[in-house]
Amino acid sequence: MIKPRRTESPEFDVAVVGGGVVGLAAAALLGGRALRVAAVEASAAAPAPEPADHDLRVFAVTRASACILAHAGAWQAVERRRRGCFRRMEVWDAHSRGRISFDSAALAEPTLGYIVEQRVLCDALGERLRQLPNVTVMRPASLQSWESMADRLEVTLAEGRPFSARLLVGADGATSRVRALAGIRYERRGYNQEAVVCNVRTERPHDDTARQRFLPEGPLAFLPLDDAHKSSIVWSTTPAHARHLLALAAEDFGSELATAFEHRLGRVLEVGARAAFELAKARAERYVLPRIALAGDAAHSIHPLAGQGANLGLLDAAALAEVVGEAAAADMDIGAIRTLRRYERWRSGENRVMQATMDGFKHLFGSELDAVRWLRGAGLSLTDRCDPAKELIMRLAMGLSGDLPAAARMRSIG
Repeated sequence: MIKPRRTESPEFDVAVVGGGVVGLAAAALLGGRALRVAAVEASAAAPAPEPADHDLRVFAVTRASACILAHAGAWQAVERRRRGCFRRMEVWDAHSRGRISFDSAALAEPTLGYIVEQRVLCDALGERLRQLPNVTVMRPASLQSWESMADRLEVTLAEGRPFSARLLVGADGATSRVRALAGIRYERRGYNQEAVVCNVRTERPHDDTARQRFLPEGPLAFLPLDDAHKSSIVWSTTPAHARHLLALAAEDFGSELATAFEHRLGRVLEVGARAAFELAKARAERYVLPRIALAGDAAHSIHPLAGQGANLGLLDAAALAEVVGEAAAADMDIGAIRTLRRYERWRSGENRVMQATMDGFKHLFGSELDAVRWLRGAGLSLTDRCDPAKELIMRLAMGLSGDLPAAARMRSIG
């Protein structure tokens, strides 16, 4: 039963739950539209001093995502601390002659994308939130429950600070509390793979080129960092092989890594700290309910072989902010299901296509059938010789085409 509205608690237009990249971006984008926003973050940690080494978690940020971050008012802070960019990309198959390369110069673009640490994105967006007078950051704060009022939700935090909001956004990750309390079903399927990540120094320079080799167990990617000889690696493989890689001495790991990468960058001279995380595909049955919307990993997750997970989440944030902002400008109810369904139709379809595409690549390059190996090798090589096809792939990967939010279509990110 919907209860009558209480007026003793602070009132917001939107409350965004989640202190990761997507949640902070959503709060900044919504706050930029002059809405009263509450940013609810569980972490109590302030931005840490800049460490000497690179963070293990880095994102390949597309041009579209950089535009979104610029629109949110955070890109300049990111640009000062980003770890590198990639102007070219090389992809090849371990069990065929297939290979393909991309170059941003073919599109008259300065870069294909940027390599940015997770903490850099969070720090820049957090700094932006502190600059917005209509955004209230609640930290540390964890969602406990809510009650439906006539035109809003009365939200209770575990810390006992109630407030009300016309819309509650769950951008709180794969184990989303918002999604669980809303009773939205979440379908998750593991890939029986783990991603081993670390930073390495190589004998040869990376030349601002992202490289990926498809192995039977999964793809191995080298992402270029700001040091010409340093790369961030993501090695997707079986759980047993991941445990083996984590247990190796640094020198032995470097040797096995260089061999798996065909010594494309020579010997691996230094190996940083290593970690592994499970890979899974997941999607929420619904993205929205009345006064509830999900974004980012709370709504979906995909295989990281194309590095699109965070980029899809940022597109969610930008699309939701656009839909909600336009509804508010038209004096419509921003939490009504008819408003939020536009966001769901927009992003759920786009995200499902990307999920299916990544699944297709994963199965295609994981097959050891001779006929499939020949087919994928021939397909890669044929595409490499077809400039229009390569340009189409680059535009899609960079976020320069498709049904994009307005914030992703900015042409200047300086």
